[in-house]
Amino acid sequence: MINALSGTPSSVNRMMSRPLPSGFVSSCSDSRRFAFQLQLSHSRLTVKYAPYWKYCRRRLRPQISVFCLTTETEVLQMRRCSPFLENEMLSNDVVLTVGEWRAVPDIWRTSAEKFPDRVALVDPYHDPPSKLTYKELEQEILNFSEGLRVVGVEPDEKLALFADNSCRWLIADQGIMATGAINVVRGSRSSIQELLQIYNHSESVALVVDSPDLLSRITKLFCSQATMKFVILLWGDKSHIASEVLEKLSIFNYREIIELGRESRKVLLGSDNARKRYTYEAINSDDIATLIYTSGTTGDPKGVMITHQNLLHQVNNLWNLVPVEAGDRFLSMLPSWHAYERASEYFIFTYGIEQVYTSVKNLKEDLKKYQPDYLISVPLVYETLYSGIQKQITASSAVRRTVALTFIRISLAYMELKRIYEGKYLTRRKQQHSHLVALLDWLWARTIAAILWPIHALAKSLLYRKIHSSIGISKAGISGGGSLPRHVDNFFEAIGILLQNGYGLTETSPVIAARHPACNVLGSVGPPLPHTEIKIVDTETDVVLPAGSKGIIKVRGPQVMKGYYRNPQATIQVLDEDGWLNTGDIGWMAPHHSAGRSRLCGGVLVLEGRAKDTIVLITGENVEPSELEEAAMRSSLIQQIVVIGQDQRRLGAIIVPDKEEALLAAKKLSIVDADASELSREKLTSLLYRELKTWTSGCSFQIGPVLLVDEPFTIDNGFVTATMKVRRDRVAARYKEEIANLYK
Repeated sequence: MINALSGTPSSVNRMMSRPLPSGFVSSCSDSRRFAFQLQLSHSRLTVKYAPYWKYCRRRLRPQISVFCLTTETEVLQMRRCSPFLENEMLSNDVVLTVGEWRAVPDIWRTSAEKFPDRVALVDPYHDPPSKLTYKELEQEILNFSEGLRVVGVEPDEKLALFADNSCRWLIADQGIMATGAINVVRGSRSSIQELLQIYNHSESVALVVDSPDLLSRITKLFCSQATMKFVILLWGDKSHIASEVLEKLSIFNYREIIELGRESRKVLLGSDNARKRYTYEAINSDDIATLIYTSGTTGDPKGVMITHQNLLHQVNNLWNLVPVEAGDRFLSMLPSWHAYERASEYFIFTYGIEQVYTSVKNLKEDLKKYQPDYLISVPLVYETLYSGIQKQITASSAVRRTVALTFIRISLAYMELKRIYEGKYLTRRKQQHSHLVALLDWLWARTIAAILWPIHALAKSLLYRKIHSSIGISKAGISGGGSLPRHVDNFFEAIGILLQNGYGLTETSPVIAARHPACNVLGSVGPPLPHTEIKIVDTETDVVLPAGSKGIIKVRGPQVMKGYYRNPQATIQVLDEDGWLNTGDIGWMAPHHSAGRSRLCGGVLVLEGRAKDTIVLITGENVEPSELEEAAMRSSLIQQIVVIGQDQRRLGAIIVPDKEEALLAAKKLSIVDADASELSREKLTSLLYRELKTWTSGCSFQIGPVLLVDEPFTIDNGFVTATMKVRRDRVAARYKEEIANLYK
């Protein structure tokens, strides 16, 4: 064997002496084609390249090892692969079980074979707008994956994927997984410091970003405090990146990675000799697929290690909850990197659906335009839709408003009676009535419901049909990522739109339980998924509690995470030796009844709040703030609210008021003149006190002092997570002095 590092052949020198454009490296383009030419020739010459990332901050210099090898002594290069997806590359040494997916990217080969020409993705808001069939999507993932290998990505390396919803996000996500590498995900709206913390803590080696804007925003800090082998730009052109950034970093755009992958795959598929250079090892189901950092509502984000098995459990077990059919249309608006959206997407793509990407800004218009069969979203979106409908009703004429509100009240009453006689009336009572009492109860509910049914049917024809047309959800709205307010739940049931509420955590990949369409028990989050165990334990003793008793929810099943990355202490705190995960949530399981109004509710899970959110007053009383916040948010005058009062004598609240609605209400109540343009602070506070008293009168506790703030809680200012959960600790820290003054 001859090592010619110090004396490369003149032909190689001539090829490598040409100037390389920014972003191209010694393992790409001409040098790679040259290597393949050598491999495919009858000579025994093979080229190896030095790792390109050693040269990413300066002009690349040729450094090529040339070996004279016989075919018997050639060293094979190992590749990790997604076995179903890349089966055309595999030799007989990788044995597959028919029908068994080992890795998440395996789903794309199955879907491409079943639904090759069906539209999989519609992405109308990026440049260029995209529409991909299942076959095209599979090929894009394969090309992106191979392109990553060309530029030097190795199995088990971490690549940070900081981007928002788009078809290219999905392709990058699955392309990274298919190489056996691990993607570390976050959205572009996170702070630079948070992105840097996630990048460094995860030990990422390279960066995939959404746009030149995001890259420009993070470059200065990342270049000084992080090491990046390369950067891949999903959207936009490198011409929009400053020249000094191009000098510092090795940058590829999306099309370059795709073309590198396509060229490499063409050579490999066209030559047995080229494929024989590699030996393939299948990704193990227990391998880490992704690191998802928690939202940080209670502290610094933790890296949740999610395996292929975790995600495949969701893919294989969600159809009973969401019985999708080929051709069904979904609207995607949640962050693609979030566990809830990701698991939902992987699942629905195995059934040949069409997914359309939208955003909060475009949601209302796209609901009308695309008329989706399903919408997967968080409770805030359904609350917003509910509020929009209520405002339209309120703004109509007095006669129309009276008729509409009467119809809705009658429909709400009808649906409650229907739940009673169908056996879906939720209760914590362990004792059940006798069969005779249950029968009389059934007859009463059925009779009154029959009387109300004609009016409910008329309301469906005259009013609810128009609401359906504007909302456009024909089969179901799937809600998760937070607590669904009961009044919203009741309203959508009354107007005939099915809302299915579910529950889960990032640490459980994420779905633990969800309501079935055939047994949609309002007020609950449904029964556990298959192969999932749930127990309710005492907060102090950890003793398992009987059905109907409230305590901490613990869960065990195939979807439970592997642990927190580089954080064994945090892992031990939530995950015990027997595999039980402490969710930190408070809830109870509905008792089983053999007869009566609750006969179909047994075993469903009901959430009561977050243990860490519990407010302990100085009197020793424990308060779940979510109950009060949910009730208060029914007021159109309250835009956002956070209940406070830890270690105080009474509860208080931080409120972001809707000043326009408050002014209209004040005029109707003659608190101000009809031509007034604003409310004084005192009158606004007084009006909000009245609203709180009205809407929270049925709660166990009442709210005392109120702090009004003008700045809304948003993702951009760091007070709200990507799934619209308020970061209580940050809000409390921001208004620490004002809160202290409130209680003086």
